[in-house]
Amino acid sequence: MHQPTKKLKELAATAICGNDISSSCLYVSALAIIYARQYAWLALLIVAGVLYLFRKIYGEVVGALPLNGGAYNALLNTTSKSTASLAATLTLLSYMATAVISASEAMHYVHSIWEQMPVILATIVLLAIFMGLTIMGIGESSKVAIGIFIFHLASLTLLSIVCGIYLMQHGLSTLMSNYQLPLEGGLKQALFFGFAAAMLGISGFESSANFVEEQADGVFPKTLRNMWIVVSIFNPLMAFLALSIVPIPNVAENQEALLSYMGHEAGGQWLSMLISVDAALVLSGAVLTSYVGVSGLLERMTLDRVLPNVLLAKNKKGSSYRIIIVFFVLCVSILLITEGHLGALAGVYTISFLMVMALFAIGNILLKIKRRRLPRPERASPFAIILAISAVVSAIVGNAIMNPHYLGVFLEYFIPAIVFVMIMLNRTTLLWGVLEVIKYFFEPIQKWVKKTNKRILKLIDEINSQEFVFFTNHDDVATLNRVMLYISKNEHTNRLRIVSVLKEGEKIPERLKSDIEVLDREYPDIHINFMEVKGEFGPEIIRKLSKEWNIPINFMFIGSPTERFPYRIEELGGVRLII
Repeated sequence: MHQPTKKLKELAATAICGNDISSSCLYVSALAIIYARQYAWLALLIVAGVLYLFRKIYGEVVGALPLNGGAYNALLNTTSKSTASLAATLTLLSYMATAVISASEAMHYVHSIWEQMPVILATIVLLAIFMGLTIMGIGESSKVAIGIFIFHLASLTLLSIVCGIYLMQHGLSTLMSNYQLPLEGGLKQALFFGFAAAMLGISGFESSANFVEEQADGVFPKTLRNMWIVVSIFNPLMAFLALSIVPIPNVAENQEALLSYMGHEAGGQWLSMLISVDAALVLSGAVLTSYVGVSGLLERMTLDRVLPNVLLAKNKKGSSYRIIIVFFVLCVSILLITEGHLGALAGVYTISFLMVMALFAIGNILLKIKRRRLPRPERASPFAIILAISAVVSAIVGNAIMNPHYLGVFLEYFIPAIVFVMIMLNRTTLLWGVLEVIKYFFEPIQKWVKKTNKRILKLIDEINSQEFVFFTNHDDVATLNRVMLYISKNEHTNRLRIVSVLKEGEKIPERLKSDIEVLDREYPDIHINFMEVKGEFGPEIIRKLSKEWNIPINFMFIGSPTERFPYRIEELGGVRLII
C-alpha cells in the first residue's frame, strides 16, 4: 500500500469530513421544525447526544484497528468478508447519494443567484472539478476543504450574531406565537419524528474512519470531537433562531433555503446572498468528502480482492485515480438517469447512511467479544452501544413511516450493487459453475470447449495460487484449525505458509510441527508449508518477508496481540487479525 509522506493534521482532517456534517444545518433545521414543530431544537440536542455515544464507539474500533474502510474494516476483522462487504456496499451508496445530492443542491443555490446557469451541466462540472482535486492528492484537496470549512463556520457565526441582534431589537413574539401552536399527536410523537428526521444531520461523521490512514497520529479522535462540537452548537442553535424569527407555517414554504430566508429577515438581502454563497461552497465541500471517503474505502476493498485489482493503479501523488474516475462516472450516470430530479435519492441516502452507523456499532460489539485482547485507546460501554443502536434503528423506522417509498427506491439501488459485490466474492465458484454449463450445452463443439476449459482453469489457478501467511510460534491444533476454517471460507487460495519467527536460542514447541501435519492431512485442498525464520517478529521482518516471498502484507495474518505486544497494529503495515 502507498503510504503518503505527509499526513493530515487536525484542521485538514476535520475540514474534509466536517464540510459534510456541518452542511447539515442548511436542511436539517427545516426538517426538524416540520416534524417536531416548536421542539425542533430539543430533537437536535437529542441527536447531538446520540452522536456523543458514537464518538466512543468509533474511537474504540478505529483506535484498535486504525485502517481505512470504516464499518467495512470493523466487520472484516471481526466477521466474514461477505458481511463486511454488506457494510461497504451501504457506505458506497451513501457516498454516491451524498455526492450527487450535494453537488446538485449547491448548483441550485448558485442558480438562485444566476438564473441563466444550466443546473445539470454545472453539477457535472462540479463533480469533475472535485474529481480532479482528489486525483491531485489529499494534500491539495485538504487546502480547498479548509478554506470552505472556515468560511462556512464564519458565515454561521455571523448569521447567529445578526439574528441575535434582530431578536434584541424585535423581541421574542414570533417564538411565543410558535409555542402556542398545538402539537399534532403530542410531544412524544413530535420528538420521535423530529429526531428521526434530524438524524440525517450527522451524515459525514462516518467519513473520517474511511481515510484514517491519511491522518497523523492522534488526529482521528480529534476529528470526531470537533464534528460533535459543530453539530451540537450550530444545529440546535439554527433551529432555535429559526423558530424565533420565522413562523412555523412559513418554514415549509422556505424549506429549501431556510437559513438564507432567516438571513434576509434578520439582516437583509446581503446576508441572504452570503448564506446562499456559503451553502453552495459547503455543499461542494461535501462532494469532496465523498470522493476522499470512497477512495479510502474502495482501495481497501480492492486490496482485499473484493473488487478488481485493476482499480489499484496510482499516480505520482499516490491517488487511486481509477477508483476516483469510476466513482465520478457512477455519480454522473445517476444524475442523468434521474434527469436532475433527485428526490428519490433521498431514500438511498437516508437508509444506507443510518444502516452504516448501526453496522459500525455492531462491529464494536463484535470487537469486544472476538478481539478482547486487542489494545485500544478507549472503550465504549455496552449500555452506550445498545442505546446508540436503538437510536439509529428508531431513526430508520421513523423515516420509513414518514417516507414509506424510500425503502423501495433504496432497494432499486442496493440490490444491483450488492449482487455485483457478491459475484466478486464468489467468482471462483461462479466460474466453476459457468464451466459446467459450457461443458453440458456445448459438448458437440469439443475443441472450443477444451480451449475454454483451459482458460478458465488457468484463471482459477491464478486466483488460488496467491499464497497466504500465518505467523505463530505457540498455537495449538484448535487455534490452527480455526485459522484453516477462516481461510477456507473467506479466501481464494490453496497455499498457506505457517511461519514461526524465532530469536537466537529460541525453539518452537514440539507439538506444533505434529499439529501442522495433522492439519495438512485434514485440509488436502490447501498445501501447508511450515517454516522457521530467525529474527525478531515486527514490522521490519514482515516487510522483508513480504518482499522476499512476493506476498502482499495484507495477505499475512496474526492472532490478536496482547497489551504486551510492542507494536501497534497500524505499524505492521496492514497485517490482518483472524483469531
